Amino acid sequence: MLEHYLPIFMMILGGVLFGIVMVKLNEWLGPRRPTEEKLTTYESGMEPVRTARERFSVKFYMVAVLFILFDIEVVFMYPWAVAFRELGIIGFVSMTVFILILLIGLFYVWRKGALEWD
Repeated sequence: MLEHYLPIFMMILGGVLFGIVMVKLNEWLGPRRPTEEKLTTYESGMEPVRTARERFSVKFYMVAVLFILFDIEVVFMYPWAVAFRELGIIGFVSMTVFILILLIGLFYVWRKGALEWD
């Protein structure tokens, strides 16, 4: 039974070895000319304002998590929109309830001030 998996293991081993060889070749043969300009922090072409080790506000993470949460709703809406005619009124009502629950959550988060940046 294991002989059926041998090509897969060989492919994984080949990929891992290729990755290691390429990283090591880059270390051995790549140019090393560090300058003060290359070692500075890069912030979209602007001069760095603060250190790169500074902590982010929790609000930043809250907005990021909420964005992911409300963005994932599109994943559920797309198949519903594709099969809208076949689902009939039951599909419409269920998606309306889904959107209403999301809107209630959005208004709750908005009211709590989790979307405020200041």
